[in-house]
Amino acid sequence: MDTLMKRLLLLASLMLGCTFVFADTLTLKSGHPESYVVKKGDTLWDISTFFLKDPWRWPTLWGANPQVANPHLIYPGDKLTLVFIDGVPRLVVKPHLSKSPAGRISAKNGAIPAVDLSLIQPYLLQNRVVDAQWFEAQPMIMGGESPSKYHVVSDIVYVQGELTVGDKFGVYAQGREFSNTEGEALGLEVVLTASGRVVESGAVSKIELLSSLRETRAGNRILPIEDDSLMSAYFMPRAAELTAVTTVLASGKDIREMGKLDVVYLDRGDIDGVETGHVFSIFKEGDVVVIDGDGIPVQPNDRNRYEKMLANVSADNAVQMPDLYRGKLMVFKVFEKVSLGIILKNERPVRVADKLTIPDSLIAGE
Repeated sequence: MDTLMKRLLLLASLMLGCTFVFADTLTLKSGHPESYVVKKGDTLWDISTFFLKDPWRWPTLWGANPQVANPHLIYPGDKLTLVFIDGVPRLVVKPHLSKSPAGRISAKNGAIPAVDLSLIQPYLLQNRVVDAQWFEAQPMIMGGESPSKYHVVSDIVYVQGELTVGDKFGVYAQGREFSNTEGEALGLEVVLTASGRVVESGAVSKIELLSSLRETRAGNRILPIEDDSLMSAYFMPRAAELTAVTTVLASGKDIREMGKLDVVYLDRGDIDGVETGHVFSIFKEGDVVVIDGDGIPVQPNDRNRYEKMLANVSADNAVQMPDLYRGKLMVFKVFEKVSLGIILKNERPVRVADKLTIPDSLIAGE
């Protein structure tokens, strides 16, 4: 009996240990369904919200299943069923087959994507971060056939420099210059105003504007259209692995507060190891509360000049409060020193200078 009891206790301990390990990697949502039929218009992200507390962890939910090793194998009509393999939840797929010789029913546009790219498509096309000196060396628009100060679709504009007839270019306006807290230049934001095709070559070439997002004017520069400006629908979201201090550098729309589906710039990029699909948790740094001469905590907005000084130095009566959880974001575009991310979840408004950390579902509030 003692031996049996010891074995049961050992088994219980092992199961409990596995539970804690699993809790750190994947958490099912309360009230999740046992199965789900994929519909037209679904994304992997949408489906994961039915099953997971953290939908960005969908690769873990499906990663061990050879039937869906590649997300593009999931089509509208497929039935996803939640099963447990060695105590770990997995989704398995049962393809929807018709009785006709054609077999599987597939959507006209093929497999479902990871996320709805239409949400971030404007940012993928409009915003780039480049070296400021390099940008100044690119061909410049000198004016156009129209006497108007601004140029739109079908207008012919003049560009300084000999270009190849038939080549397509993007027309970019200068945006904000980014730098980090140490004053290091991170790059120049440039925003797409139009696209065009070279119709005549010479010392001053002519470009016909084919599309227009905003007015094009003299002084704008032209850049080759990036082949990688469109993000793959099948990237894999995963926890960021950066240990360097990373913060929200700016908002995509230059606004004070950002929320769900807003785009932000990060002050880290390719040279720092940031990659497309990296997921970060967002935190506001906790306030510093100062204890005054009477032993009473003084909040930041109520400090006098002396108390503000104490809060900025390492003093025994300056106490750092815990960081405040804001939400999560995912990187979708990476430049040399800067990245673009989209806020996937927010419980409080996100602001410039908020801290970005490795996501951890066990953190209070997440």
